[in-house]
Amino acid sequence: MDVLFCDIHSNGNKYRHQYRSYSTCRGMPPVQIMYSNLFPNGALKLYHFIAMVTVIMILLSQFPSFHSLRHINLGSLVLSLAYTFIVVAACINAGASKNAPPRDYSLESSASSRVFSAFTSISIIASIYGNGILPEIQATLAPPAAGKMVKGLIMCYAVIFLTFYSAAVSGYWVFGNKSNSNILNSLMPDEGPPLAPVWLVGPAIVFVLLQLFAIGLVYSQVAYEIMERKSADVSKGIFSKRNLIPRIILRSLYVIVCGFFAAMLPFFGDISAVVGAIGFIPLDFVLPMLLYNITHKPKKSSLAYWVNNSIIIVFTCVGILGAFSSIRKLVQDAKEFKLFSSDVVD
Repeated sequence: MDVLFCDIHSNGNKYRHQYRSYSTCRGMPPVQIMYSNLFPNGALKLYHFIAMVTVIMILLSQFPSFHSLRHINLGSLVLSLAYTFIVVAACINAGASKNAPPRDYSLESSASSRVFSAFTSISIIASIYGNGILPEIQATLAPPAAGKMVKGLIMCYAVIFLTFYSAAVSGYWVFGNKSNSNILNSLMPDEGPPLAPVWLVGPAIVFVLLQLFAIGLVYSQVAYEIMERKSADVSKGIFSKRNLIPRIILRSLYVIVCGFFAAMLPFFGDISAVVGAIGFIPLDFVLPMLLYNITHKPKKSSLAYWVNNSIIIVFTCVGILGAFSSIRKLVQDAKEFKLFSSDVVD
């Protein structure tokens, strides 16, 4: 049953990592923000930047194995912390400046809209905490696996809590309900003066760009390994023609497809919510409890049995409501949809 769980979760993660690769290519708005501020009449559009990063990702995707990425993964952690500290400092600077924007913390007037927004937000948060099922934890299941997984998860959740919530709280404090899903858009608006100095935001944009490359490499590697189980010949060397040529073709096509959809679809926040509701909530909050009950068969009178079933029922309902609300938001935002748009729909 443990093998079954790992297999189900690995295949589920395969599609989630495809979304991560999409996110990496779709995460080019920060670069466009800086470009637009430096060159207001520049000819480059968002899809041009996505095409550039797709080419770079094709080259970087040729790392042959997951273990060759361990230093990149560490670098990603450092970049996440650096980017977060800079964003928090920029928000504090913007909030304390004389050009600080007016703040409105009121909620939506309609009760139904507030409910739908709440479940959409829960879905987005689920996609964030879904990072806790790190691919390296699955790739290093060696005794004592449980100890390694616990240490990895504690570290992961600590970093997630620190980075996401510090940026979210500081951004909401400055901009209120007008805060953009990409805080850099709020700090450097299209109209009006920048609310943070360029010398401060510039390094943040470089850090987030490098971190997105790291994310794409780490998370895509799992999908590569799954694809190459059938295409590779284990009796041949990693750099033999038999394995090298299929690897280059498959990985390049994978990145090109992700880049194409990233350039074509501007629904970054909405897609995060849909993936969180349909993918992350079932795989991370429902399936583990279900398989635990099947594997260990706790007594119906035991606390573990009722806690697990309670979690299954609650998060199944949350996932259904989250999927409905996020798809509803996606349909509403479709009115603003344009293929290969330079404007990301929140």
